[in-house]
Amino acid sequence: MKKTVKDINWSGKTAVMRCDFNVPLKEGLITDDTRIRAAIPTIKYLIEEGAKIVIMSHLGRPKGKPVPEMSLAPVAGKLSEYIFKDIKFVQSDVVVDKKVKEAAESLASGDVMLIENVRFRPEEEKNDPDFAKELSDLGDIFVQEAFGTAHRAHASTTGIANYIPAVSGFLIDKELQFLGKALDSPERPFAAIMGGAKVADKIPVITNLLDKVDIIIIGGGMLFTFLKVQGYSIGKSLLDEEGLELAKDILKKAEEKGVKFLLPVDVVCADEFSNDSPFDTYSIDSIPDDRMGLDIGIKSIEIFTDSLKTSKTVLWNGPMGVFEMSNFANGTKAIAECLAGLDAITIVGGGDSAAAVKKFGFDDRMTHISTGGGASLEFLEGKTLPGIAIIETV
Repeated sequence: MKKTVKDINWSGKTAVMRCDFNVPLKEGLITDDTRIRAAIPTIKYLIEEGAKIVIMSHLGRPKGKPVPEMSLAPVAGKLSEYIFKDIKFVQSDVVVDKKVKEAAESLASGDVMLIENVRFRPEEEKNDPDFAKELSDLGDIFVQEAFGTAHRAHASTTGIANYIPAVSGFLIDKELQFLGKALDSPERPFAAIMGGAKVADKIPVITNLLDKVDIIIIGGGMLFTFLKVQGYSIGKSLLDEEGLELAKDILKKAEEKGVKFLLPVDVVCADEFSNDSPFDTYSIDSIPDDRMGLDIGIKSIEIFTDSLKTSKTVLWNGPMGVFEMSNFANGTKAIAECLAGLDAITIVGGGDSAAAVKKFGFDDRMTHISTGGGASLEFLEGKTLPGIAIIETV
């Protein structure tokens, strides 16, 4: 069991907290503050416990150089709104310098400061020990709260733990609780819904889940690769050539393990990849050669949602279609609505799935929405995430 912030007596101590504040910006304004809000409970707890707090994060891909448009300055303002107190943003193009160190040393109990984008330094992504030591010198305990980057061995996510003890925040603890329970001891029936474009991206996850789930539902662009290996014509639909043999292997393994493997029976096809393109619904054995599949059809929606009704644990990673376009969003929206109404533990992987449930207004009706896209996938593959491995155990 991993240590959390609750296992530390914070009186007189400084927390160096790694958050994932990689938020979208437009003209200097934050357009989605979900990742900021996710860290607030841990920050408030540390304030209440009398800790001094130094927060660090990355934003974008500045490639090891200071990029003004990728400064964390806008994050400081948004953070202040949520914790109802001023955040000291101490800017430095080198992230840590004498000014930053002095600011950290002068913090009083309950004070919070934010330092500049850690990726302004090339040493960050190289997990350079000297830079990790510079970050560790800003406090006493490392608080890992950036699940979205936990699969990266960087200076601020793993290297820092070589110098000061590491514990998790509430967000990381919640991720491990829900994703871990789904893999280790799920309430059954356990269903996994897999979408997205490339089969190769999801094969390791599906392979790992075959030993754990009762049902696997396939949607998204990768469904056509599965249809292709079964001998269906898929027209101009997306095909992952490299994933053909992988898809064939998955189908065989599912059958051997007795896992119910559901593919669509109908799909919505259009002339072009455009919301303005003429479209219609076809059964999977009659997809026109000159059209491409962009969503699952009504019959597939009925079969999928009916199969989920008795599930007690559902894991969803990847949309059913091109949900960003209104004409091809029905499948993804129907799955989101179905999960929202289930008496079950519903876990939504990060990335597009999380964006979809938020877009359709069902985010507050899911048990857990993961904050990590790539990190969630690697965790579900059964991999050890370096940013989790460094957290001390109780």
